Amino acid sequence: MATAAAAEGPPEARVQVAKPTSEDYKLLENMNKLTSLKYLEMKAIAVNISRNLKDLNQKYAGLQPYLEQINLIEEQVAALEQAAYKLDAYSKKLEAKYKKLEKR
Repeated sequence: MATAAAAEGPPEARVQVAKPTSEDYKLLENMNKLTSLKYLEMKAIAVNISRNLKDLNQKYAGLQPYLEQINLIEEQVAALEQAAYKLDAYSKKLEAKYKKLEKR
């Protein structure tokens, strides 16, 4: 609507609307420079994150054999625990039978 009003106004007003001032260009140039700098910062951050992620993946790959050993030990401990529970239950049964026989 402002453009339509300016187009209907005097010719000087139409010229000002149609031609951006040098200040507008300077503002756009500054905005472009700032945007470019911001993108460079973001790129640096992304490169840093990528490098750190690569390092973490390499460290994890180095730890993988140890993690597998831990899992294997955990499974073996669980199996040993079950065997201990069975042995305990069996020894209690034997003790009960022995006490029964002893009373006779």
